[in-house]
Amino acid sequence: MDKKEILAILEEWNHWSRPFRKTFVRTKYQKEVSHKANADEILFIKGVRRSGKSTILLNHIEELIANGVPKEDILFVNLEDPRFATSLSLGLLEEIKQAYLYYMNPSKRPYIFLDEIQNIEGFEKWLLKEYELQSSHLFATGSNSKLLSKEIGSSLSGRYLDIQVSPLSFKEFLGFNTIEIEKPYDLASRQMEIERYFEQFISYGGFPKVVLIEDVSLKEAELKNYFDSILLRDVVARYKLDNFRVLEQLSILLLSSIGNLISITKIKNRMGVSHDLASRYIEYLENTYMIQSVPLFDWSLQKQYVNPKKIYSIDTGLSKRVSFEVGKRMGDMLENIVYLELKRRYSEIYYFKTSQGYEVDFLLKEYEQITHLLQVSQTLEDDKTKKRELRALVKAYDELKHVDSIRLWLLTMDESSIEQIDGKEIEIINILEWLLLKSE
Repeated sequence: MDKKEILAILEEWNHWSRPFRKTFVRTKYQKEVSHKANADEILFIKGVRRSGKSTILLNHIEELIANGVPKEDILFVNLEDPRFATSLSLGLLEEIKQAYLYYMNPSKRPYIFLDEIQNIEGFEKWLLKEYELQSSHLFATGSNSKLLSKEIGSSLSGRYLDIQVSPLSFKEFLGFNTIEIEKPYDLASRQMEIERYFEQFISYGGFPKVVLIEDVSLKEAELKNYFDSILLRDVVARYKLDNFRVLEQLSILLLSSIGNLISITKIKNRMGVSHDLASRYIEYLENTYMIQSVPLFDWSLQKQYVNPKKIYSIDTGLSKRVSFEVGKRMGDMLENIVYLELKRRYSEIYYFKTSQGYEVDFLLKEYEQITHLLQVSQTLEDDKTKKRELRALVKAYDELKHVDSIRLWLLTMDESSIEQIDGKEIEIINILEWLLLKSE
């Protein structure tokens, strides 16, 4: 491509001569970007497609300009622009930079933002060159976890920091709807309104653009578009697959199975495919962040590896859009929302089974210390349900008795309270309180 062609494309994505559009600022991520950018390492922002990565970059660009960085010293490149599609290569990256330098003539070391960097094969070589020469401040986004981890882990080790971005949390969802909940009074005074919003959040999820769409049919159309886009761009095109129908059916099966155990053997038998194909396709889907898996906790890594994993979706709206049946299983939807919030707060998440067969939804571990056992139940109004959930926590605690100071939590839509059983304190916590008011 010649310099004029490249410049024409770049002008449409950059803010050299046009104002910024109004966006919502996700404060947590913006603070993290600003903080980690100070280290002057390559900064990667990773996450599922359409989760808001590009907007986070654009908000940081706006912040840089507000702090005195000239607009001409900043370059944003959308590597999914179709006009670049036939030229994606390391050579294109260099051509883009040279065209930018020729026309914009930055006064200092430029800030370069590369959106969806995984579209360039061997991108790490170009970033390494720029980093070692100290030619640019470097930022990049990506939607493929394995590709990014593999490439940046080997070639750029010690030269990068990363940030994991997810669709909106429920607190952010309310913020997008101009509702701020900071104190227990805020929640109590608007309880019914918050519950109505929570129903919307469960049904349509937290993808930023979907949240801002008011028309329900358009929300559903957008979610279906996201589903297709993830499969086609991040799986079919990336791995050069020719069996889209099997991939689509497997994706729907997994998104419909949230909160449930999944084994490769059962999947291959149900779908009539080979063990290898089922395993590879599940790995591809996990790489896109669309599905997430939680292993069984055991001190033996081998036992963790051979046991089935629990499956969760990156977004309940996405699951409900491709499978209306899953929307009827409110307990599973709540468990999925709790899982996504746990991912934001804790680093190691497992499920646990006692030797007697009692299952605990989540076991949380920090370093070598188990910190929490956690159950999720929509309501405890049925006495049998309450006894079952409490018993599972107690039995699990007893089986892990050599571990001290484990907190026992039971998250529910009922009111918060404390239960004492066999000398153990179990905190029953209202899910909305936990999502909005509790930081741990």
